[in-house]
Amino acid sequence: MNVLVIGKGGREHSIIMKLAESEHVTNLYAAPGNGGIAQHATCIDSNETDIDKLIDFARSNQIDLTVVGPENPLLDGIADRFQAEDLKVFAPTKEAALLEGSKSFAKEFMEKYDIPTAGYATFTDPEAAKNHIKEKGAPIVIKADGLAAGKGVVVAETLEDALGAVDSMLVAKEFADAGETIVIEECLVGKEFSLMAFVHEGNVYPMIPARDHKRAFDNDEGPNTGGMGAYAPVEDITSDIMAYTTREVLKKTADGMMAEGRPFTGILYAGLMQTEDGPRVIEFNTRFGDPETQVVLPLLQNDLLHVFLDVLDGKDPQLQWEDRVALGVVVASEGYPGSYNKGVRIPEFQQEKNSYIIHAGTKIASNNLVSDGGRVLLVGAKESSIGEAKDLVYRTLGTLNDTEGFFYRKDIGEQS
Repeated sequence: MNVLVIGKGGREHSIIMKLAESEHVTNLYAAPGNGGIAQHATCIDSNETDIDKLIDFARSNQIDLTVVGPENPLLDGIADRFQAEDLKVFAPTKEAALLEGSKSFAKEFMEKYDIPTAGYATFTDPEAAKNHIKEKGAPIVIKADGLAAGKGVVVAETLEDALGAVDSMLVAKEFADAGETIVIEECLVGKEFSLMAFVHEGNVYPMIPARDHKRAFDNDEGPNTGGMGAYAPVEDITSDIMAYTTREVLKKTADGMMAEGRPFTGILYAGLMQTEDGPRVIEFNTRFGDPETQVVLPLLQNDLLHVFLDVLDGKDPQLQWEDRVALGVVVASEGYPGSYNKGVRIPEFQQEKNSYIIHAGTKIASNNLVSDGGRVLLVGAKESSIGEAKDLVYRTLGTLNDTEGFFYRKDIGEQS
């Protein structure tokens, strides 16, 4: 079969590496891909949101399945367009992707279908938002309603920080249209984890739980990022917690979307907080998480192509997982998540057995591998315990021949 993966990040590199293992994949393409993806797939010079060009490519190259990685094309309606052209695609429709595209929609949806989440209020007026914050006090969470590349959330520890976040979003328009509405939530206390599932309408097939580290710096300090590292599975997420989350969050969401006339097919990602009262939803994504995918898919024993096709056909893919732990640490450009330089030559590693490198913001320029984004690489490892995986990853990172222009957290996996 001919398969096209849309996207250029670490998530897409992980998907492509897994698909490349399938003996049933004849030709593998990526649009636009990156420097690492080019080792496994033919990269196409196409923007991930140029839907007309992608449809033309899929038609002219007899693409049997298209898998969409990032969120922006989903909200541009790429799945709807491909389906209208009778092209098989694994991705939610534009209507279904609103679960990620609008935090206010997601909160109202959860309220309606009794899905456990934090208390909240939505605002477009900065003064009303500030009055609400003064009434509730800190800590408190302020979120831009729309897509903000994982950076539109402020967990404010003080009243001053919370009021400043309102000004940044509603007055200074830091996130443009994505921040025209904000959601203010109670600050949940507990341990975060992520649970992704393959979904087709009312059928839900959960993966193993993962835990990512969103803050830029060690000890969970600094601004939120798209994610600086992750590991899977998560020891403290028991089978009872998994069963509850699958039933009360994932299944209720899939059934609720059916009831809303927005049937969901694709990857449903729930970002959760394990509180004293049980799991609570922090956010939904409507695609594979990044960097969680980079530690979850390496542990999948199934042929990923068969999983995608079975789910689309309404069949149980019978997911099987390695009995190991995968841990990954992101190497980011100095300055991320703020401004950073591109085009910096990527340093070399010495890899050992059971370690792996996943490319994110990289490209080939003048035969050199250079940086092309904020999150550049993920160094991962699969071992029998989280401690062994962590040791191998940091041993690999210790072989970097030059770290100038890059940084990474030194404590991924320590809060487990």
